[in-house]
Amino acid sequence: MNPADLCFGTATELAAALRRREISAREVVTAHLERIDRVNPSVNAIVTLVADRALDAAAEADELAVSQAELGPLHGLPVAHKDLHDTAGIRTTYGSPVLADHVPARDHLVVERLKRAGAITLGKTNVPELGMGSHTVNPVFGATRNPYDLSRSAGGSSGGAGAALACGMQPIADGSDTGGSLRNPASFNNVVGLRPSPGRVPSWPDKAPWGQLSVKGPMARTVQDVALTLSVLAGPDPRSPLALETPGSLFSGRLDGDVRGWRVAWSPDLGGSVPVEAEVRDVVRGAVEVFTALGCEVEEACPDLSGADEAFLAQRAWQMELAYGPLLDEHRHRMAPDVVWNIEEGRELTGPDLGRAQLLQAALFHRVREFFGRYDVLLLPVSQVAPFDVRLPYPASVDGVAMETYLDWMRSASLITMTGCPALSVPAGFTPAGLPVGLQVVGPHRGDAAVLRVGHAFEQATRFGERRPDVAVNLDMAEGGRS
Repeated sequence: MNPADLCFGTATELAAALRRREISAREVVTAHLERIDRVNPSVNAIVTLVADRALDAAAEADELAVSQAELGPLHGLPVAHKDLHDTAGIRTTYGSPVLADHVPARDHLVVERLKRAGAITLGKTNVPELGMGSHTVNPVFGATRNPYDLSRSAGGSSGGAGAALACGMQPIADGSDTGGSLRNPASFNNVVGLRPSPGRVPSWPDKAPWGQLSVKGPMARTVQDVALTLSVLAGPDPRSPLALETPGSLFSGRLDGDVRGWRVAWSPDLGGSVPVEAEVRDVVRGAVEVFTALGCEVEEACPDLSGADEAFLAQRAWQMELAYGPLLDEHRHRMAPDVVWNIEEGRELTGPDLGRAQLLQAALFHRVREFFGRYDVLLLPVSQVAPFDVRLPYPASVDGVAMETYLDWMRSASLITMTGCPALSVPAGFTPAGLPVGLQVVGPHRGDAAVLRVGHAFEQATRFGERRPDVAVNLDMAEGGRS
């Protein structure tokens, strides 16, 4: 394989070639480190790099392959972990000046599982400060830029992961999602991101192990590669009380399958719940037409999402205070105003406030449950806007509607969070300016497999994800066609 094949081939194909010893882990890791060296200065996606450590791990992986030992499903695949996920012995900053020198002693569960499956750690990917918001910028490392237009945002909070995938700096990624942090950067970077069902991917350590608002999950350049990564991340763990018992192996097979006759609902604006820019609506509308061509029964419809926003804002603020309240007490002057505001919002909540949020979410769950008795999947925009100016903290308005806080423009994702349903972002096309737009595929309660199958069918019919970003294409042309 040439460097382009190593860095832009699918993770599934790469893993198979590594197991057959057609290529070595050292070749794969070296190619990705060279790619990072060339491309990362433009996008700022990977913020901590452990090149020597990765090469040592690659050498060990090659020795293991020669010994004919049983190899993990991700054997030899390089990955940089989200800078919110503790990684033993590697600086993990959470994008915060308060934690700029934090070096964990243990791995987060998702890092632990990726390593156990044979993946090789390259370093850490950039995040917003303390992971708050869907625009990746922080005082420690600065902003991650969109590889399709360096003047635009890469989204967030898994923005570093999304940009690194798009540029060929890693074949798979781990991320997390509270209000869209796996889906939004996937949409902005023309890659695939899955918010799994709560409990599908266990979380440990976790200050609130009974909570279901925030989940961990996979990102990649194809739906099949997301499924491969999910097969490693998913499955029970005794340290996580809400972990689903279904083994990750459920997601290890091929996704090929006919979706003819599937009942597909779609909505351009979540049933009128959110404003959406016209250029995004146009791309999503065109994407939806593909499902008719695939033989699906398509109808414009959306469940009643009333109460979802109030419930999300209350539960998220409570979660932020729980996680970062002690940091605010000690380091208020070193924290961004939006971070301080959101933690203080959590401190103002009362018991009845949290009780009302639970009641609203319970009612929402049953309305959505009944909705999926009539439909197999629901199609929506991932984000209400295309990638915006990287210098802005967040879009000030959407389709002429003012956004009062940094959370408002993400509601097309955060409202779906409150349903508890799995949701996939898959490349859906581009605006006239060449900016990526993602399609959000939502499935019924614990319907992760259905979401992946539908997303794969759409991906195979359209191939939008194969369009490489401008920064990679331009750099390759400048270097005489090198990849």
